[in-house]
Amino acid sequence: MTMENLIHLIDQYGYFALFFSLWLGIVGMPIPDEGVVMTGGFVTSLGILKPVPAFVLTYLGVISGLSIGYFLGKSLGAPVLDRVRKKKKGEAYIRVSQKLLARYGSYALCLSYFLPVVRHVLPYWVGLNKMSFLRYALLSYSTGFVWTLLYFLLGRSFGAHIEWIGETVHTYGLWVLAAVCAAGIAGTGWKMWRKRWKVKPF
Repeated sequence: MTMENLIHLIDQYGYFALFFSLWLGIVGMPIPDEGVVMTGGFVTSLGILKPVPAFVLTYLGVISGLSIGYFLGKSLGAPVLDRVRKKKKGEAYIRVSQKLLARYGSYALCLSYFLPVVRHVLPYWVGLNKMSFLRYALLSYSTGFVWTLLYFLLGRSFGAHIEWIGETVHTYGLWVLAAVCAAGIAGTGWKMWRKRWKVKPF
């Protein structure tokens, strides 16, 4: 699925296209979660959807999709991870999830949001280890809000570059996201400074 296809679905089905695209992320949508969230922000800049309900449905899609992993891990246990292992690079993502849990404990949930694919695998693990839902929700949903807001705003600001940003972050992870955010902040700061002091462009 490309960004154009997703925008077409949003144009047809509205807010719920965003929700279900992210809710189905647990089974491996062909477009990265980052791309879906940024597309949600982008369509609000075009006036196709209103920002607040679009963000709310996007956020609900993110946390509900990841919560499925938690409940599957808690109810079905190890067989769920066996299915993950059969997928491409599944074993590698499981090892990363294990290392995060061993080092950071339940706070690994917060870090996992910024690691593509791992964010889907880790809820299986914490569910399998019988973490309470209250603790899972507290950590995962609060981080999910920040993560969703960040990508949603990136989509509104850099709509023309969504596919490149989404694919690059999905491939290289947190460092690229940090670089994109830093570039965005620097650019905004320069514009504000130039406007205040009336600096002529080069």
